Amino acid sequence: MNYFSSDFKLGILGGGQLGKMLLFDTRKFDIQTYVLDPSDEAPSKFACNKFFQGDLMDYETVYNFGKQVDVLTFEIELVNLEALTQLENEGLKIYPSPKTLKGIQNKGIQKQFYADHHIPTAPFERFENLEGLKAKIQDIKLPFVWKCTEFGYDGNGVKVIRQVSDLDSLPNVECIAETMIPFKNELAVIVCRNPSGEIKTYPVVEMEFHPEANQVEYVICPARIDDKVAEKARAIALNVSEKFNHVGLLAVEMFQTNDDDILVNEVAPRPHNSGHYSIEASYTSQFENHLRAILNLPLGNTDSKVAGIMVNLVGAEGFSGDVVYENIETILGWNGVTPHIYGKKQTRPFRKMGHVTIVNEDMSEARRIAENVKNTIRVISN
Repeated sequence: MNYFSSDFKLGILGGGQLGKMLLFDTRKFDIQTYVLDPSDEAPSKFACNKFFQGDLMDYETVYNFGKQVDVLTFEIELVNLEALTQLENEGLKIYPSPKTLKGIQNKGIQKQFYADHHIPTAPFERFENLEGLKAKIQDIKLPFVWKCTEFGYDGNGVKVIRQVSDLDSLPNVECIAETMIPFKNELAVIVCRNPSGEIKTYPVVEMEFHPEANQVEYVICPARIDDKVAEKARAIALNVSEKFNHVGLLAVEMFQTNDDDILVNEVAPRPHNSGHYSIEASYTSQFENHLRAILNLPLGNTDSKVAGIMVNLVGAEGFSGDVVYENIETILGWNGVTPHIYGKKQTRPFRKMGHVTIVNEDMSEARRIAENVKNTIRVISN
């Protein structure tokens, strides 16, 4: 099929910042794009060929949108699976497939998938609701990690339970209780795969988290770990990809334990925060490779050209309203520093508003500059 400068139409479910960055590459290749998102102010709205406002969880909305395109992908997992399944049954190419998404969308099902396929992961127990967990709390070792199985994102839906009273503020929804694992590092590997079976992994990245918001503050590539640990992480990520039989990108988040074992935490079947550094630091960005993969084109080189660190820009505490990027002019004057502003007009505490990539041949220097970026720019409001 001729994808370039033709009548071909690529549909994207979700119009957030991931969609916006993916659209940079569709515009580079002159591929027509249709985007569906619930918000009339979605960041992707002004970068696609046609924008549709609608509920991603509504069957008719998703089904009717899918009937207008030739290939369908998504930048968020919270979409109507029944509509996707029907569209696929009618012959539409959907990547990753509804079957893959079904195994990932619910974290309880996802964790059980790891257990069933002998993929190393932290021990866990599933509960229909919070009341069921409370009924068995005497059998669960404290502290543990509580996760809601659906609709969690960016640190929402995850809480460390250190005492029984910590459960009181949680919603009465399906959840899992996961053993709290002592670990050295949180790592991630992005795997890209096309329908022909060509598969590549990006280098292992290391993630540093905000202690309160449970959000990634820094993504560091390459991870500062032993080569043998990196090889093990990439091998496990490839195994996870094979078991899910995914097409497109699969971001595999992991823990490196104190004994250098690798445990899979969770996955995302789409471009991911842990791969944003690749726009500046890699030969082929994660977004271009997602596009190549879902169109069954040859995959691009996933190696890094230079060390890269990504700093997330999130709304500062105490500020809500029309966004202002304080001191952005200052960081623009620094070599190797590239800000990405997502196009969200309203900020609130810890909302992802953009990111900054720092590239440098010296990793320690890149990390120093990243710290300066973090301490200089602030996302505030008028």
